[in-house]
Amino acid sequence: MLTRISGGHVIDPANQRDGRGDVWIRDDRIIDSPNEEADVTFDAAGKIVMAGAIDVHSHIAGWNVDTARLLLPEYQSAAAPRPSERKGWSALETGHLYATMGFTTVVEPAVAPHYALHAHLELADTPIIDKATLAVLGNDDYLLRLLHDNESEAAFEDYVAWILEMSRSLGIKVVNAGGVAAFKDNVRAFSFDDVVPAFGLSSRRIVKALQRAVSSLGVPHPLHVHCNNLGLAGNFETALTTIAAAEELPLHLAHLQFYGYGKEGDRKFSSAAAQLAEAVNRTANVTVDVGQVMFGPTVTISLDVLRQFNARTQARPKKWLILDGDTNGVGIVPYNYRRSDFYNAVQWAVGLELFLLINDPWRVFFTTDHPNGAPFTSYPEIFALLMSRDLRANWMSELPAEAMAVTTLPSITREYSLHEIAVMTRAAPAKLLGLTDRGHLGPGAVADIAVYDDLTDRVRMFRAAALVFKDGDLVVRDGHVTRYRWGRALAVAPARDRAIDRRMKDYYAERYGLSDEFVKVPVYALSRPEPFVFVPCR
Repeated sequence: MLTRISGGHVIDPANQRDGRGDVWIRDDRIIDSPNEEADVTFDAAGKIVMAGAIDVHSHIAGWNVDTARLLLPEYQSAAAPRPSERKGWSALETGHLYATMGFTTVVEPAVAPHYALHAHLELADTPIIDKATLAVLGNDDYLLRLLHDNESEAAFEDYVAWILEMSRSLGIKVVNAGGVAAFKDNVRAFSFDDVVPAFGLSSRRIVKALQRAVSSLGVPHPLHVHCNNLGLAGNFETALTTIAAAEELPLHLAHLQFYGYGKEGDRKFSSAAAQLAEAVNRTANVTVDVGQVMFGPTVTISLDVLRQFNARTQARPKKWLILDGDTNGVGIVPYNYRRSDFYNAVQWAVGLELFLLINDPWRVFFTTDHPNGAPFTSYPEIFALLMSRDLRANWMSELPAEAMAVTTLPSITREYSLHEIAVMTRAAPAKLLGLTDRGHLGPGAVADIAVYDDLTDRVRMFRAAALVFKDGDLVVRDGHVTRYRWGRALAVAPARDRAIDRRMKDYYAERYGLSDEFVKVPVYALSRPEPFVFVPCR
């Protein structure tokens, strides 16, 4: 079928389009303007047309997310007395809500390989959107043993490649490298050059080895790093050290806002966003996502059990859960970010400072680290804050003055344009993840398209898209889902020496008494046609 989206303001940074024009779809792909009449035409006059948005970091599936649902049944829609009080969603609602905002691809960034099948089964039940997972390494016994025994880089790379293929992941993430392993030896603080007692390895060595392996294997997405010392005053130094350690290879730092804290002021807690932004601006091979905090109740979910154990006393409401597994485990701590709270107000400001002080929208990515900083449903409010200094001023006027005094936010006048929003949420994420077939509206791209009413009220505009197409199907009209369909999972499968397969078979038999099939995600387990799309490695 030939479809025409006619007369909209097309914003497509990857193809240098920013003006009135048409977008044509044949079946599930975008095409050049043909010399024939469209079967269906949608009038987009007065509307904004962008590619479907891509979220690079959102915890939406897996055993850690499901355990949080069990801990907090009152946060789930089935237990809420009114729909307006919903704070958590099922897989069905997750796909629904993302689609209505114009998002068509979402990355679940923290899947322990042994639980990959669980995550993919849940993602397969998340409708409309495509998704991907990042496999978490860096605290697992096998990897640490490879480094401890000084095995070759080739053997290390083969293991990383095996994990990627078996878990059907798009990339590799490391969470507090070595710190989670050190937690098992009763270590309660762990910095970049501290050493895991049982292995004699520093966090630096683990991160650098994984960074080299990911790059050598040609995995498009750089190593995705959850740094040490999350949430602590003065931890911007940890982030600066990690940025410096990137050297010449690509590196991606997750939820940088949670590492943006200094020790200035009477309370010894302040924003260090300016220092971090300066470091990112001068380090071209480093990309970051922000992890913006917004006010209201949420739940923090992290495989960084060391951090979550230390944060358990701050739980609101007063219940928490720590599961310490053979690799990363998980910590779940509910939390309520309050406008009246000095520390929460500083956190809110730090995220916005990072967005506004990092110059290149191609290297700073839009996230709330859902649900840790805020639910993904808060994205429209954050877009509005980035696009209006007056709106930011209104918010700041209701926050503690002493908190704003230890940030640079009141002095920042920059306002994001729609073009920059499109870069940060469409073109740049596609480039970061190696997804050449999305994030843009050029010929050959999958027909993932979001059309918005060009409203002065940007919250209303981005809350409910006028039209959303997924693979050419109209799935949303006027903010309401009109058709459910099943997306696919994106994955990579780098080349490897098949000798690693025998090593892993022997390892699982000796260590766990299990077949290595235990860690594999078979296609037949997912009751969807063609559930995976493989992204080529470089």
